[in-house]
Amino acid sequence: MIIYPAIDLRAGKVVRLREGDPRRQTIFSDDPVSTAQEWIDQGARWVHMVNLDGAFAEANDNLGILEAVAALDVKIQFTGGLRDMAALRSARDAGADRLAIGTMAVRDPASVAKAIELFGAEGICVALDARGGKVVTHGWTELSDYTPIALGTRLREMGARHALYTDVKRDGGLSGVNIADTVALAKRTGLRVIASGGVRALADIEQLADSRAVAGAIIGMALYQRKFTLADALKAARGG
Repeated sequence: MIIYPAIDLRAGKVVRLREGDPRRQTIFSDDPVSTAQEWIDQGARWVHMVNLDGAFAEANDNLGILEAVAALDVKIQFTGGLRDMAALRSARDAGADRLAIGTMAVRDPASVAKAIELFGAEGICVALDARGGKVVTHGWTELSDYTPIALGTRLREMGARHALYTDVKRDGGLSGVNIADTVALAKRTGLRVIASGGVRALADIEQLADSRAVAGAIIGMALYQRKFTLADALKAARGG
């Protein structure tokens, strides 16, 4: 199981939001590139970068930060504001190895097949972030009619291989991962699901790894608040 340290970008800083709410923001660093290097030094093979400005349709220079991090020895999963093919191409050109798309996948599921044709199944991840059992879009501000399993099943049939699942109510709150729904999504859709939102202890990672169904976990607040080290998380993901 792959561990993805999270680097959420807003106004050039590394931040964490509570439940995706921009009014509930904590700043952890003014230097995203140094933050990425810190995670690399501790053993990260991937980082998960979020363009929060893009998700909220705000002007930003986060592709420049992406480009700088891509020059380091790490793979990047990038998301936020990727709502058309031009945005996907720009992020890929800036160095992203995998692009996570949410709003576009809900608005036009057929676009996922086109994105996979252009960037390969390994280069695309569909975001099935949910609140109250329904997928949310546009920076988690709009509720769709899809359940994660229904949309995930449809996108899997279109060639999607990777998915990101966030229980939005748990994100940034250190309240524990929604393990049951994450595992159910993976088993019922056949997608390689990456868990996100609420990781608070190594036990969360151990339970996800023990499920044998979950492909990865994104960790943000727990690492930034030093609840445990990245080295310990990587060890827990390997089962010891």
